[in-house]
Amino acid sequence: MAADEEGLTGPDEARPAPEPEAGARPEPTVEPPRERRPEPRPEPRSVPELLLGRPPMARPLPSFDQDAAPAAPGPLFVDWLATALDAGVLDPQAFTLSTVDADGMPDARVLVLRDVDAAGTGWNFSAAADSPKGRQLADHPAAALTVYWPQLGRQVRVRGTVERAADLVAAAEFATRSPAARASSLVGRQSEPLAELTEYDEAVAVARRRLEAHPDVVPPGHAVYTLWAHEVEFWQGDSERRHVRLRYTRTGPVSSPDWSRTLLWP
Repeated sequence: MAADEEGLTGPDEARPAPEPEAGARPEPTVEPPRERRPEPRPEPRSVPELLLGRPPMARPLPSFDQDAAPAAPGPLFVDWLATALDAGVLDPQAFTLSTVDADGMPDARVLVLRDVDAAGTGWNFSAAADSPKGRQLADHPAAALTVYWPQLGRQVRVRGTVERAADLVAAAEFATRSPAARASSLVGRQSEPLAELTEYDEAVAVARRRLEAHPDVVPPGHAVYTLWAHEVEFWQGDSERRHVRLRYTRTGPVSSPDWSRTLLWP
């Protein structure tokens, strides 16, 4: 009986490996997978440690020839906005609106730019008139607007008076919004305390059904505002801190197209 027949080796005995044939390549040895141990979590770092080695503006940035800038700031802003879109800047229409409350405390939030009156130099945005910003603008119709496009290292600052448009203008603007934005506006109650998110989801579902039944419905407090600029500053960042700042100042009433230009120290 052959030595390799079944039963001639015990269960704990290793069978001898067969001799490889001449010229045959030995089979590679497969190691069993090693157990992966979770990597230790780094210790929390302070804010200066997080930011160390990440200086701002450390990248190629466009130049800004202030001598070639137009006489009014409106066309220059539109040109910079188009450049931001071409450069792939995310949400280039997002801006920070700063207002003042009844106690004189500053307030700020990010909104969406709706339009720009380049000739009159007015920035248009929408908001609920009964929201905190709407009430603040009713009490103090002045505001500041700030735009920053990181990929370009460009910032635009606008200061001026704010005017509320007619309800027909607000209704036309509301019709251009997405269904989600219209439903959210119909819910209203902005900045009020919310018990849990499911409560909001239920209110949005009700608003969507209302929109389906009445597509032309407009919230009574929906408003469109125009910030008429008194001052506009264009800021071009530079990796060597040679920032270029050009400030436009209106030299007449809002209806006047006259502006002065001033180059500022960085």
